[in-house]
Amino acid sequence: MESAPSNASVDAAARAALATGPAEGAELSITFVSAASIRALNRDYHGVDGATDVLAFGLGADPWLGDIYICPEVADAAAREMGLDSAEEILRLVIHGVLHLLGHDHPDGEARYASPMFRLQERLLAAVRGRA
Repeated sequence: MESAPSNASVDAAARAALATGPAEGAELSITFVSAASIRALNRDYHGVDGATDVLAFGLGADPWLGDIYICPEVADAAAREMGLDSAEEILRLVIHGVLHLLGHDHPDGEARYASPMFRLQERLLAAVRGRA
């Protein structure tokens, strides 16, 4: 991976996303996994036999409690393809995962980039990266 975000920046990204919703007392875990591990999770829980960049699983009735799995290998490949910094892409995925846990969603395909969730994600990322 080209560059990895610091633990502090991962924490800041998660907290920024949590601040957008009713998440008082929220608990979540963020786990970085291999491509093989995220592929297995994607297959077992979503029926998709392929690696992905991020998966978010809500726990119980509280949508802001959950687990987020991020694959740095997939994120790094996507960042390179888009000409982005790998650390920034990881922070984007942290925010993306938390927003899903808070109940946000987006359409599939290119329409996702115009969705309210994507616009919120990018605003939060800019703030975390000091560009807001």
